[in-house]
Amino acid sequence: MNALVATNRNFKLASKLLGLDSKLERSLLISFREIKVECTIPRDNGSLATFVGFRVQHDNARGPMKGGIRYHPEVDPDEVNALAQLMTWKTAVANIPYGGAKGGIGCSPSELTTSELERLTRVFTQKIHDLIGVHTDVPAPDMGTNPQTMAWMLDEYSKFHGYSPAVVTGKPTDLGGSLGREAATGRGVLFATKALLSEFGKSIAGQRVVIQGFGNVGSWAAQLIHENGGKIIAVSDVTGALKNTNGIDIPSLVKHVKEHNGVKGFPYADSIDPNSILVEECDVLIPAALGGASFIIEAANHPTDPEADENIQGFMWDEEKVNSELEAYMNKGFKDVKDMCKSLNGDLRMGAFSLGINRVARATVLRGWEA
Repeated sequence: MNALVATNRNFKLASKLLGLDSKLERSLLISFREIKVECTIPRDNGSLATFVGFRVQHDNARGPMKGGIRYHPEVDPDEVNALAQLMTWKTAVANIPYGGAKGGIGCSPSELTTSELERLTRVFTQKIHDLIGVHTDVPAPDMGTNPQTMAWMLDEYSKFHGYSPAVVTGKPTDLGGSLGREAATGRGVLFATKALLSEFGKSIAGQRVVIQGFGNVGSWAAQLIHENGGKIIAVSDVTGALKNTNGIDIPSLVKHVKEHNGVKGFPYADSIDPNSILVEECDVLIPAALGGASFIIEAANHPTDPEADENIQGFMWDEEKVNSELEAYMNKGFKDVKDMCKSLNGDLRMGAFSLGINRVARATVLRGWEA
């Protein structure tokens, strides 16, 4: 089942639980705007290369649309549509004043030089600059992009609209980015894990944890869970998978990954089949998949970001304030999801979908969607 089909299926199940009007349901499901652009750039060798870029703006009933830009060879309209829709429901679950959007370019960042990536980012921004903005649609980094990508986007957008640092989030702190941004999603995973375990009278300390993926989100989740006493017994990334039933030395693994660009070859754990990572016996599995885990925590892209609290004036919180506010939002969001689960007699996934959809539906009706 592809991402869009799966997302639409969950939407329709939640919509049925909420008893939404069929016309309202259709309105919420259809994206506000879909953008597809050609991005042609000169390569460093003098040849020309053409890429296709997308931006899907799903819904703005609760505020400006918000979502990442990813650079990956498998970026396609269905994936971008699904992720944009998910951003709408996620910002609503977290109860922050944004809607949902997503974008991307079908490319392999590792096969492009830094100057080629800069040219590609600038051309993409030129094609969509009049459709994004502080009050309209705020991009952010995602898979294959980073703070430098956002800095290029900010600069190119500012050529058309004047200096506009708030047009993107996830930018370098020297350009007004939020402290704590790099670890934000991994820290959100930590808080979600804590909240779920507390429902069962448990804490992270001593829990056996398996993490599929050791990029930005997975590595930060591993570090933070390790610092809180959790025992990371298996991890994987694109280079391979590791297991140590006594617990992996996460600080050493992080150092190894930085030096060798992957977990492969780490000497203090056994190599295992990457396909087995999801069925390793454990207490907590990150992210979601079928396996022998008691608790599954979905480390979805940007569940709640501190930079959602950045503002047009550029006021900044210190990192401790950012982290405490993030924890408060995550805990409140978890409580709201649990309350929705109880009222609908549903599971956590349906509770989250129903909560987000219900908040967006209410805002849509209040704003006069049929006018």
